[in-house]
Amino acid sequence: MSAIIPTYQRPADLRLALASVVAQTYPAEALEIIVVDDGSADDGAARVCAELGARVRYLKKPNGGVSAARNHGMAAATGEYLALLDDDDEWRPAKIARQVELLTRRPEIGMVITDVERMDADRVGFEIFRRREFIPVDGWVLPHVLRNPALAPASAMLRREVFAATGGFDTTLRTAEDLDFHLRVAARFQIAVIAEPLTRAMRGHQGLSALARTNRDYLDAIERFVDTHAAQIAPADRAAALFWAYLRNVRGALTVGTLSDAARLTVQAARFARTPAEARELAKTGALVSKNAVVRVRRALGGR
Repeated sequence: MSAIIPTYQRPADLRLALASVVAQTYPAEALEIIVVDDGSADDGAARVCAELGARVRYLKKPNGGVSAARNHGMAAATGEYLALLDDDDEWRPAKIARQVELLTRRPEIGMVITDVERMDADRVGFEIFRRREFIPVDGWVLPHVLRNPALAPASAMLRREVFAATGGFDTTLRTAEDLDFHLRVAARFQIAVIAEPLTRAMRGHQGLSALARTNRDYLDAIERFVDTHAAQIAPADRAAALFWAYLRNVRGALTVGTLSDAARLTVQAARFARTPAEARELAKTGALVSKNAVVRVRRALGGR
């Protein structure tokens, strides 16, 4: 089993991530730990890895982004199973053992993910991302993933053949690479969920420009996947994928202050609403966009 940790100039965070790997109940002699330094300008990561001696393989490469670093680590790994851990995330002690047990017992499963405890910048947990809310069954779960493709990479363990078949993460995407990977895996392999928060993940704190880029990449990834996999996606699932992608990004557009984009995305979502539940969500979102428009008009008129 191989643990792959991409890192970039965050030695203090890396030390905590590594501590959570070393604390695993899975046998140390069966756990390969690989740290991929994505072109850090200092030797902080190398020094942290040196503290653990031969337990860690330290690989340094030119800076290419987190997707390239993850792929580099997976390609270098020797384990049958590959587990990803970002340098600011953590694993609960039983995480690896539980996932290895499931993959060993269920050879039809290509990837297994866990619930995720989201934590703030002080590493205080504040909510649980419960995967069964969106993936209610194990197996061929693409219809469910299409409706909500969110993936915390630190929660995933996959068989080596999954990496070989998919090519890993798309290095052309600066963001949304995780949901793109989730969709591509679900299209070719069965996925299982361990409904326990065995992963702790840092909630990102993005500026508005980064959030706008994330929104664009999210939509591009969904639209591209639906288009290229049209033959294997039922019309109802295609409509649902686009409906929820557009609707979720309405709030992102409002956050960055682009009301025109929010209105456009609401109209696009309306084209794909098929169920009463989707109609209700569309109505709530439309009301939110209208409220924002009214507030802006009042501000333009000097608060009248």
